[in-house]
Amino acid sequence: MPRDSKIVNSDPPAPDSPERDRALLDVAWFLFVAAVSTLWCVSAARAIGPTFDEPNYLQWGLEHWRGAGTKPFMKAGTMPLAADVQTLPLRIWEYWRGAQIDLPRELGRMLPWMRAGTLVFWWAMLCYAWRGGRMLGGAWGGRIAVALVACEPLFLAHAALATSDIAVAACLLAIAVEFSVNRGNNWPQRVALPGALFGLAVLTKASALVLGPLCLLAVDWSCLGDGEVFRRWWRDTWQICVIGVCLTLVYCGSDWNTEPTFIQWAQDLPSGSAREAWLFIAEHLRIFPNGGEGLVKQITHNIRGHNVYVLGEVYRRAVWFYFPLTLSIKTSLPLLLLPLAIAAVKPRALANWACYAAVILLLDSMTWRVQIGARFLLPVLAFGCVGLGAAAAKALLERPHVTRWLAGWVGAGLLCAGFSAWRIWPEGIVYANELWGGSRGSYRWLSDSNFDWGQGLPELRAWAERHGVAPLEVWYFGRDPTVRDSPLREWPLHFEDRIHSQPMEEIVAGKCVAVSVTLLHGAYTSEDPSRTAAAFFRSRIPIDRTLTFLIYDFRTGTAATPASPAASPPQ
Repeated sequence: MPRDSKIVNSDPPAPDSPERDRALLDVAWFLFVAAVSTLWCVSAARAIGPTFDEPNYLQWGLEHWRGAGTKPFMKAGTMPLAADVQTLPLRIWEYWRGAQIDLPRELGRMLPWMRAGTLVFWWAMLCYAWRGGRMLGGAWGGRIAVALVACEPLFLAHAALATSDIAVAACLLAIAVEFSVNRGNNWPQRVALPGALFGLAVLTKASALVLGPLCLLAVDWSCLGDGEVFRRWWRDTWQICVIGVCLTLVYCGSDWNTEPTFIQWAQDLPSGSAREAWLFIAEHLRIFPNGGEGLVKQITHNIRGHNVYVLGEVYRRAVWFYFPLTLSIKTSLPLLLLPLAIAAVKPRALANWACYAAVILLLDSMTWRVQIGARFLLPVLAFGCVGLGAAAAKALLERPHVTRWLAGWVGAGLLCAGFSAWRIWPEGIVYANELWGGSRGSYRWLSDSNFDWGQGLPELRAWAERHGVAPLEVWYFGRDPTVRDSPLREWPLHFEDRIHSQPMEEIVAGKCVAVSVTLLHGAYTSEDPSRTAAAFFRSRIPIDRTLTFLIYDFRTGTAATPASPAASPPQ
C-alpha cells in the first residue's frame, strides 16, 4: 500500500456530525459553569470586607508597579505574581486619572476590582481541569472535572479573594497537564513550557518549589520502576526546576543593596577570621532583595511553624493530622464521598496521575508546619477533582449496568455542592460540610482563614446601625481600616496594659464589645494580655452574634456567666 494512502482525512467534520455536536456541547458546558461560578465570585467579592492579607497585597502590588521593587514581598516571604496581576488594572486606573489611589481611604472601592484579577487564574484552572479530565477520562471526564471544581465552595470562596491560593493551584495543574501532554515531544514542549509554568507557580507561592516536582513525579509515577524512564524523568525535571527558579529570580529582580539583617548577623559572630570574612561579604554583597530571599524566608517560616488551633485545642507545634482533618471538614460531602462511590463500582478507574498527585500532596501536607487554613490544600482539591472526574467518566462508560446509579450519584452530588455554594454565599470562607455540623458553628473546629479572616466588618457595621449601638468597641482580627469608622471603634485588647493590673469586669464596664471569633477560638491569644481577655469573654454569654463576631453588652452590668460548660453563643 502506498505510504500516502495512510494519511487520515483531516477535513473538518460536517456541520451536523456527532463530533461537531459534542464539541459544541463541551464549549457550552464549559462556558456555562465558568460563567455561573464567575458570577458567584464577582458578587461575593463586593459583599465581604477585606481579609487579613489583602490590604498588604494591594499596597505592595501597586508599589511594585510604581517601581518600588519587591522588597515588601520578599521580607514577608510572599511571591509577587498574583498581586501584580490583581493590581494591574488599578495601576492602569492610577495612570489614567493622574493620581495615586489613596490607601486606606479607597480600599473598599478598589478591592473588588483587585479581586476580579483572581478570575484570570480561576478561568485558567477551569480550563486545565477540563483538559486534564478530558485527557484522562474522555469528553465526560472533562465535563465532570470542570463541574466539580466550579461547584466546590472552598474554591469559590478563594476565587472571590485577591490572594495567591487559586493562582498556585491553577499553575500546578497547568504544569502537570502540559508535562503529561508533551512527554513525547521535543525539548521546547517537553521541558521549556513546563519550566516556564513552574516559574509562574513559584512566583505565585513559594510552596510550589516543593509541590511542583511532586506533581511531575505523579505524572510519571511509573518511572520509579524503570531505571531508563526514571533517568529521563530526572533529566527533564531538574531542567524544569532550573528554568523555573531562574525565571523567579529574574522576575523578582533586585535593588542591588546590602541586607541590614545579614550585616547585623555577621557583626554578632564571635571575634575571629570567620567573623571578618562574613562581615566583609555582608557589607559588600549587594544583591538584596531578591527572589531567593523570599524563598528562604518562606522555607524558614515553614521550619519554624507556629501555634495551631484545631478541634477547639491550641497546640504549640504543628500537628500531623491538621490538613487531612481540615480537608474532611472543608470539602463538600459529595466530593468527599465520590471516591468511595467510584471505588465501589470500578476501583481501577481511580488509577490516574491526577489522583496520584492529590494523594502525594495530601501525604506531603502532613509535614507542613504553617497550618493556618484549608486554602493550602487547594492544589490537592484541584488534582482530586480532575482525577475523580476522569474516574467517574471511565466507570460510567465501562460498567453500563451501574451507569444510572453512578450517574445519578454524580449529578445529585454536583447539585448538592452547587446548592451548598449558593446557600453560603457570599461567606464561602466559613463553609464546613454537614458531617461536622455545617458552617455557622465550624469556628469551634477551625479558625483563621478557615472561618474568620477579618472579612466580617460590613456585617458587623450593619448590626450596629440596626441596633443603634454607638460606639461598638471592636477587638478585631484583620486589617480593614474601616474598623475605626463610626459606629465602630477599634479596641486592640492585645495591647491593653490595664489587663495586668485591673479586673476585666472594670475594664469592660459600660461598653458593648464585639470580638472576632478567631481571637476567642484560635491560636493568636496564647500570651497575656490577649490570653486573659480571651478567657474572660469565653466565660460570658454573648447577647448576639454576626457570622464572624460575638457581641457582648456590659452597659447595664456584667454579662451573665454561662450556667455550664456546654453553654453556647446564639445561633
